Amino acid sequence: MAQTSSRDTDNSLAPFGAVQRTRTGWDATEPMRDDIRLLGAILGDTIREQNGEEILNLVERARVESFRVRRSEIDRAELARMFDRIDTDTAIQVIRAFTDFALLANVAEDIHRERRRAIHVAAGEPPQNSTLAATYAKLDSVDIDSDAVVDVLADALVAPVITAHPTETRRRTIFETQNRITELMRARIPGTTRTVGGADVELELRRHILRLWQTALIRLSRLRITDEIDSGLRYYPGAFLEVIPAINAEVREALQRRWPGSDLLAQPILRPGSWIGGDRDGNPNVTGAVVREATGRAARTAFTHYLAELTVLEIELPLSARLVTVSDELNALADLVDQPLRTDEPYRRAVRAVHGRLTATAEAILDDRPSNMRDLGLPAYLSADEMLADLDVVDASLRGHGDGLLADDRLARLRESLRTFGFHLCGLDMRQNSDTHEEVVAELLAFAGAHPDYLSLDEDQRVALLTAELSTRRPLTRPGDDLSELTGKELGIMRAAAEAVAAYGPATVPNYIISMCQSVSDLLEAALLLKEAGLLDAADPSIYARSDEQCSSARKGPGESIYAPVGIVPLFETIEDLQAGAAIMDAALELPLYRRIVAARGHRQEVMLGYSDSNKDGGYLAANWALYRAELDLVEMAERNGIRLRLFHGRGGTVGRGGGPSYDAILAQPPGAVGGSLRLTEQGEVIAAKYAEPKMARRNLESLVAATLESTLLDVEGLGEQAEAAYAVLDDLAARARECYADLVHRTPGFVEYFETSTPVSEIGALNIGSRPTSRKQTTKISDLRAIPWVLAWSQSRVMLPGWYGTGTAFADYIAEGEQLGEDRLAVLSDLYRRWPFFATVLSNMAQVLAKSDMGLAARYAELVPDEALRERVFSKLVAEHDRCIATFKAITGYDDLLADNPALARSVFNRFPYLEPLNHLQVELLRRYRGGDTDERVQRGILMTMSGLATALRNSG
Repeated sequence: MAQTSSRDTDNSLAPFGAVQRTRTGWDATEPMRDDIRLLGAILGDTIREQNGEEILNLVERARVESFRVRRSEIDRAELARMFDRIDTDTAIQVIRAFTDFALLANVAEDIHRERRRAIHVAAGEPPQNSTLAATYAKLDSVDIDSDAVVDVLADALVAPVITAHPTETRRRTIFETQNRITELMRARIPGTTRTVGGADVELELRRHILRLWQTALIRLSRLRITDEIDSGLRYYPGAFLEVIPAINAEVREALQRRWPGSDLLAQPILRPGSWIGGDRDGNPNVTGAVVREATGRAARTAFTHYLAELTVLEIELPLSARLVTVSDELNALADLVDQPLRTDEPYRRAVRAVHGRLTATAEAILDDRPSNMRDLGLPAYLSADEMLADLDVVDASLRGHGDGLLADDRLARLRESLRTFGFHLCGLDMRQNSDTHEEVVAELLAFAGAHPDYLSLDEDQRVALLTAELSTRRPLTRPGDDLSELTGKELGIMRAAAEAVAAYGPATVPNYIISMCQSVSDLLEAALLLKEAGLLDAADPSIYARSDEQCSSARKGPGESIYAPVGIVPLFETIEDLQAGAAIMDAALELPLYRRIVAARGHRQEVMLGYSDSNKDGGYLAANWALYRAELDLVEMAERNGIRLRLFHGRGGTVGRGGGPSYDAILAQPPGAVGGSLRLTEQGEVIAAKYAEPKMARRNLESLVAATLESTLLDVEGLGEQAEAAYAVLDDLAARARECYADLVHRTPGFVEYFETSTPVSEIGALNIGSRPTSRKQTTKISDLRAIPWVLAWSQSRVMLPGWYGTGTAFADYIAEGEQLGEDRLAVLSDLYRRWPFFATVLSNMAQVLAKSDMGLAARYAELVPDEALRERVFSKLVAEHDRCIATFKAITGYDDLLADNPALARSVFNRFPYLEPLNHLQVELLRRYRGGDTDERVQRGILMTMSGLATALRNSG
């Protein structure tokens, strides 16, 4: 395929993979365009060689015509006619071509961002925002009291939590091939044609792109939860095990240097979590066996890493007792191993002793044992802290005798890893819906004779009964009792969690999350299930005197009143529940029993906020403001009750589910909402985009920690005494936006039919991207549909409704009403945009969604709606509101371009989005055939492939 000049501006003549010229930053972005040209040309060559000139010509024609549509040279319908009655096999080849190009373009854009960051650093420019270097500079510029820092960072935590319901459509094989292409593109620097190992870079690229082209894009069968467990764990050896301990060590050292003597971050600040295998809300596939699988595989990953590191560490410490002095403690540790050939190498023998004890531990607690084990007949460790104590002996001896350089290498990394990951690797959260808890608890209470009809009780009666039960130590059931299938399954899951906590440590299952939590009894029902599994003992010590031996058997210490290794976490999801959240927590904390539970957990209460369902419930602006208000209320609640608050943000990858740049989102939190502690979910295709390999993982994890420190230690809200006035404005806007959203989604006759027929939501269930159903219940209500298919379907049809609908009307009506009253409300909003990070982030994220939407393409999907009157009624509302959102955004911000503040995304949208056009048209064509009764399996496969391609290209579609 002929190459064109880098200055070629006529995309209609350029080869597959050519990029439209932009007026700004041409020189800066030329390397990215060069990368895309190379990757696109290789892909084009591969298509020609494997499928023939005819297929490549069709792909090229589709690409050229797509750019002509963007330049308004032809009507979109003319491009769509290209695909009328297209042979299904041919359609699949075109879909594959544009999907693979999207994957390769993602690689080029990621490499370009790395390249630009490196150029900034090399030029000696100030560190960029969202880096730790920039955060340290900001901290150095202000005077912060040491005691205040120590207090607010006590129990500091930043926890990205990998979730169990991804929209990640890439198979692992595709994922690994793309990573290898990324490595090769990094090696391709000017003047270099070969890798460090001597391989020809372009030849290797051709080999991997050929492999990519000949690998199926979608799975033939739905993912099992065990597959999801494997997918989540691959990020640990791939990046987390290397990157997270390094960040923890760096941040601790940096803060302790700035506030010496404070012992800041004694516990690692960055500790990841997971929902995969513990989240059973609406997922019937989670069982006790799955919980054991999830926790066991995670532990095995940690043990495999430690054993491998110990093997190398033993080789790296051949220090001879004839040449160095060692501590008595080191000698005692070394003497656990009888190794005559190593008599004068105490460090090697000491490391081997640690290895032997860890082997014994693995044999005792792991079902699937790793390699690299050394069975020396030594006693097992009872906890990760015991192993850390042995490694501390090695460290202290090295440092005490002038060998600090050696201690600072692999040993330091291993010790930091052990502090961070323990024996459990990552905390597995448990989650279930409050309705299920209610049903199970009712059966348990009736079975035990505690109450025959729990469901008939009012809230006060339920709280009284549950409190009384939690104050006793009697179990309601025993293993083997004849219970319903649901109750037996739930108790089996809870008992498996208890076994994991006993085996791998209390951090193994740190939280129990209650979906749709709406009352105090919802909290106490979860507590009762924890108690039944042996994960909670909240009995009043004044009633039950206990001996030291009894305390020990219950894993308490003498004098301790509560055993509560698992936190009880309410999840407030709908807008009404967010508004009621603080009052529910106040009422719970008035109960002495619940207060004792919170006290046993360091006087800390975690609360989860649901971004997805609140958006689906009330729309974009109303949901964002409800979340902000809820955080303000919860901060005040915590202060009133003298407890620490930790917020867990249930964010998805897309803006409609709380997505957007994490750094900006954290800085947009209200005062006091972060407090040194933050957890957030990571979902969908953004997981791989952020954490697939060490460089990306480092950059994204660093931004989370940087934002958490800044939000905690600096004043970032910027409203001062004008905060209440700003809040009142948002109260007004949110109410208007919610009303507009409800008028469409909840009150427009036939809206559900429009949604189901104008989007591929019905077909999403067949896309094998996750183990859970698309709906919580078998109904057609929007409220029962999971947020992932709700957002993904609107993304596929290019409407992107969850990221903007209702906001334009709210702004326009608010401004117009002000004009009637003689008020310049536009100026008020513009001022808030400039001064308030929350408001600026809301508008910026909305603009990103609007820039990715395309109402022209959405019109093609609307044609799938059989009812013409319904089609016109709904689509006219969508178009009008879309126009209002764009107009009001520009008026408030003063920008002419939606992406004026995001040049990187602007380049991506401008250069790449014409390549999405054929995928959308082919999806519509295949949907029409499928719904018209075409039973050819290849038609459905083609639909699923277009979904995968669009999700890949959009990058945050679910």
